[in-house]
Amino acid sequence: MAKLIEGPRLASVLEFCEADPVERVFLEDIARRRLGRFVALSSRGTIQALCHVGANLVPSGSGVARLGTGARSGMPRMMVGDEAAVTELWDEVRDNFPIPLDDRPGQPVYSVSSAPPAADTALRLATFDDLDVLVRACAHAYEEEVGIDAYSRDPEMFRWRTRSQIELGRSWIWREGQEILFKAEASAWTPSAVQLQQVWVEPSRRGEGFGRAGFGDLCRLLLESTPTVCLFARPENDAAHALYRGAGMTTCGTYRSLIFP
Repeated sequence: MAKLIEGPRLASVLEFCEADPVERVFLEDIARRRLGRFVALSSRGTIQALCHVGANLVPSGSGVARLGTGARSGMPRMMVGDEAAVTELWDEVRDNFPIPLDDRPGQPVYSVSSAPPAADTALRLATFDDLDVLVRACAHAYEEEVGIDAYSRDPEMFRWRTRSQIELGRSWIWREGQEILFKAEASAWTPSAVQLQQVWVEPSRRGEGFGRAGFGDLCRLLLESTPTVCLFARPENDAAHALYRGAGMTTCGTYRSLIFP
């Protein structure tokens, strides 16, 4: 009989994530960094279902509905992850949460393990000299993607988050003066995979090939040390799908995201 566990052992979490290192890349990254809180459903020492409980509620595995009690604590900004797991958990806990601002099922998960051709861009790790232009760009990218002006809501927190990504070496940029030709961040990074987010080009420079070149060179760079680069995208974002497929990415699953007020 499977039982609920608060704070499962790191070794058990890593074993669970190893079974699907792309779908569970965020869970593994958070576990390795000892961040947030986990609840799990375990049978004979093996985790069947896992959920990270924090700013993001991230379920995975089978039987996640039984994690509802632990998942109800706190108030996440988002529930996101494998579509089947999110749907099962949401059906269990929805009466305890506000109505989502947005519900995004069917988000394709893309991955690539073979480096695309080099594009010879000036892509590099971001530094603190880039902070001001990156804060502006990250705020625009977040509002475009999520539909929320997070910078106006808490500018200091947004600036701190952008600075932290630079400090962690998880932010890349290609810029000309004050214009960002391409930027992206890592939202999760494990020995098996890097998950990207905030892939963005200055609106006035879109359609000039900078996204394709910058994204390709970023994948090449990351694949030198990590087996797989992955991300997920909104199903209606045709330009993003073309960009990712152009870099040799293929789909390997679907996510669902619920965004809360």
